[in-house]
Amino acid sequence: MPEPAVVLIEDEPQIRRFLRATLSGQGYRLFEASSGADALVEVASRQPDVVILDLGLPDMDGLEVIRRVREWTAVPIIVLSARGQERDKVTALDAGADDYVSKPFGAGELLARIRVALRHTAGASHEGEEPAFKVGELQVDLLRRHVAVGGAEVKLTPIEYKLLATLVRHAGKVLTHRQLLREVWGPSHDDQAHYVRVYMGHLRQKLEAEAARPRYLLTEPGVGYRLAAE
Repeated sequence: MPEPAVVLIEDEPQIRRFLRATLSGQGYRLFEASSGADALVEVASRQPDVVILDLGLPDMDGLEVIRRVREWTAVPIIVLSARGQERDKVTALDAGADDYVSKPFGAGELLARIRVALRHTAGASHEGEEPAFKVGELQVDLLRRHVAVGGAEVKLTPIEYKLLATLVRHAGKVLTHRQLLREVWGPSHDDQAHYVRVYMGHLRQKLEAEAARPRYLLTEPGVGYRLAAE
């Protein structure tokens, strides 16, 4: 099996050099672009396994790159940007990004996010499969609609289960409040973020050893939630 291919879209040479050494040293095949126009060509021609994208490009806003790439591919997109405000993260995720890492960043964190994106892609590639999800003591079998913690079955309400199943299908990925509302409650509930908070609290009470210090159902402050994948 060939090494995973990564397209890095970044206009700062020093960051490209750093990531070139980091990713190549981990066995990734790296292709680079320093502008939005070049990025679209690289993604189309290389058909990478992961895209790492800086939002501040010289010729095109990174959000436009996300929207145009999303017109024809579901490749995981990890935003790597100095724009660290919550609204920037929410906008990028709603535009179609899968994850968001703020600069300055650690190489270890970025590598972990890449591994999660690759696992999610590998799971989605098995058409028709709904494999059981497991992290720590938490087990979710979407095919059997079975949830267990430490081997003991946990009973969930229909809404609780639908919320958890949505997180499982996107394990490791940040989902915004809006994305969760649309998936679980429907598009007419876009502005009812308190629904998500209430039901996430219910899930934590049932699935976490300490609801106040969650291990699995993680909050991305001001943005949304992420189900831990490792």
